[in-house]
Amino acid sequence: MLSRVAENLYWFARYLERAENSARLISVNANLLLDLPPEYRPGWLPLIDITGSRHLFDASERRAEERDVVHFLISELDNPGSILASLRFARENARTLRDVLPNEVWEHLNELFMEIREELPASLNKRTRFKLLQKIIRGMQTLTGELEGTMSRNDAYTLMMLGRNLERADMTSRIVDVRSAQLVPAESAELTNFDTIQWVNLLKSLSGYQMYRLRERTRVSRAVALEFVLRDEHFPRACFFCLKEVGTFLRALPRSAAVMGSLAAACTFLSGADLEALDQPGLHEFIDLLQLHINEVHQGVARSFFPPRVAAEAQAQTQSASVEVRASRAAHLEDAPAR
Repeated sequence: MLSRVAENLYWFARYLERAENSARLISVNANLLLDLPPEYRPGWLPLIDITGSRHLFDASERRAEERDVVHFLISELDNPGSILASLRFARENARTLRDVLPNEVWEHLNELFMEIREELPASLNKRTRFKLLQKIIRGMQTLTGELEGTMSRNDAYTLMMLGRNLERADMTSRIVDVRSAQLVPAESAELTNFDTIQWVNLLKSLSGYQMYRLRERTRVSRAVALEFVLRDEHFPRACFFCLKEVGTFLRALPRSAAVMGSLAAACTFLSGADLEALDQPGLHEFIDLLQLHINEVHQGVARSFFPPRVAAEAQAQTQSASVEVRASRAAHLEDAPAR
């Protein structure tokens, strides 16, 4: 397989997963703001910081208000991390992969992109936005099902699974980061119920509430919910599960030994953390460092399988959201403590 084709397959899967999880990110923020008391609502600007696009948002001279932020995250084509841009990039990659992908996948993605682009102008207000986001999530899940049910388990499929699981691990951590940025004060006893409701919303945003209850059979709490979404070995959107899946697919490819070291470091960092002891700033810092580890795995995949050209590096940098910000907080990854 040509390295260019391998790169397009990898990013095709990442773009699909990014569109779905960006929709989940916006949904969970909207639900959390509805549940929080007015005095503890941080607004929408934290989503810009978490997606690593603050410099683009500031350059666009938009206001830090719900309407402008939501438009920027959903439909702004100048923002390469927006939902519409992700779908457009996925569609363009799929166009070049039509001899590799099942025809049903290309046809469905093309149709979905055209429908969403047409519906966007009338679907960004509060009353219709939820329906649009749900359509995006279900459309991406349908595409995932079509790939699972119709594609041979060959190298092309393996490369897509690498992209999907790395993107899923990264975006799950970002959704947790939204939650950590909006914690109500721990010393406020009267806000305990709000805290529980927020963790329920987090689980629901990952479609994990029912699986959590089946496993834990107890009420939702901060420590157990964090353990579930970050380190559960059976829930497919948990970060640890995704990283283990990356290892499984890497072993099916040649020249993967160089990446396995970075992957092992990421798994060790995640499994060794004392999640229950993390306060709000500690959780935010932990997520920062985890995303740095995930990016190290991505860089290893790029070096091993993709063409060493300037364009490829530019694309990788575009997709590694907020790496520069997070790197400034942890200049030496190997020195980061497992909190």
